[in-house]
Amino acid sequence: MESGSVSVVVPVYNEEENITPLLEQLQAALKDWPGEVEFLLVDDGSTDTTLELLKCAQTSDPRIRIAHFRRNLGQTAAMEAGFHLAKGSAVVTLDGDLQNDPAEIPRLARMLADSDVVCGIRTQRQDTWWKRRSSRIANGFRNWMTGDDIVDTGCTLKAYRRECVHHLELYNGMHRFLPTLLKMRGYRVTQVPVSHHQRRAGKTKYDTWRRLRKGLADVWAVRWMKKNWIAYEGVLEVVEAPAASNLKSQGAGND
Repeated sequence: MESGSVSVVVPVYNEEENITPLLEQLQAALKDWPGEVEFLLVDDGSTDTTLELLKCAQTSDPRIRIAHFRRNLGQTAAMEAGFHLAKGSAVVTLDGDLQNDPAEIPRLARMLADSDVVCGIRTQRQDTWWKRRSSRIANGFRNWMTGDDIVDTGCTLKAYRRECVHHLELYNGMHRFLPTLLKMRGYRVTQVPVSHHQRRAGKTKYDTWRRLRKGLADVWAVRWMKKNWIAYEGVLEVVEAPAASNLKSQGAGND
């Protein structure tokens, strides 16, 4: 997609220290994009000044759209809301903590010319040893259980054709399995290395043990879904009734 419209969906939760630099980097990354652009920030019930800062920024940039949960519902809910609200032909997601680089957005969006989904693979991850190690183990376990080959399910930086996700219904935690769920539906998924940065401000929302417990349950659900998925594309044939005019002519011949 060299010139299609782009929706950038960013779930944010208590990111008051990152909102201003995030928006500045988003604006810089897409200043030369030839199509229409919107920045869709989904505030997941923040209790700091995140929402107020977004509203203030919106007064000077009408491309900023804000969705706000009255209470914290989690990243999956924020992602789904963004998918349903997005207007662009390409939908790009990234985290609001600036560990994903907004400068990568145009490259991933252009790759949708040949793919339906483009997944980022974080290279030279700027995270703790424990976080990197637990993520590698979790990715390997998910792929082993689901028979998939997604290298970095935890990387939020992804690009989607809008039709892939606009009507998608998700359950809590399922955003980590989006590439697998979309491959089940026949969409073409590509993986590409992307840059990664340290969190410079705010606090991480990452809880290793909570995610591990939840992830173990979720992977069994996805394994069951994949095993029992009904794929009838290429098999289903629809037989239409004869046209009404043909029926009339047949009836006239019988008089």
